[in-house]
Amino acid sequence: MVSMADLKAAFEAAGMDRVRSYINSGNIIFGSGAPDREGLTATLQAAVRTVGGLDIDLQLRSEDELAVVVEAIPAGWVSDGAMRCDVVFLQPDVDRRSLLEELGPRPGIEDGLYVPGAIVWRVDRENATRSRLTKMMGTKLYKRVTVRNCNTARKLLQLMRE
Repeated sequence: MVSMADLKAAFEAAGMDRVRSYINSGNIIFGSGAPDREGLTATLQAAVRTVGGLDIDLQLRSEDELAVVVEAIPAGWVSDGAMRCDVVFLQPDVDRRSLLEELGPRPGIEDGLYVPGAIVWRVDRENATRSRLTKMMGTKLYKRVTVRNCNTARKLLQLMRE
């Protein structure tokens, strides 16, 4: 585990500006003038490796990219006591529309939708243990995604816009 304060400091040390963290979620919001996403990603992965010893693949999303995902989430899909709604952010090498069909949401139990860069998944809490989304855990695919609940995704977009 890396503290959010240490993670924030690592991003600042790597030259990012307006760095903010959001709860203990592993999400950092920042500004950067770097035009090369691959180079920026490599720089930030090295910073995370230095501060926490973690060799992980980061997922960077611009405000516009996150807006496309968040705005595609149906308004009634929430994460609360009755419903679970997750956004499965995809690394570019696994980002494909057919992934939704491969995961196969169960009709009448859960719903899923593909948005470039993510799959949004909704299930009533009473059916959460029957969700096919859980079959992804422990697979090679699971190592190429990061999952946030839809409330977190919505809040991150709000913070980016501030």
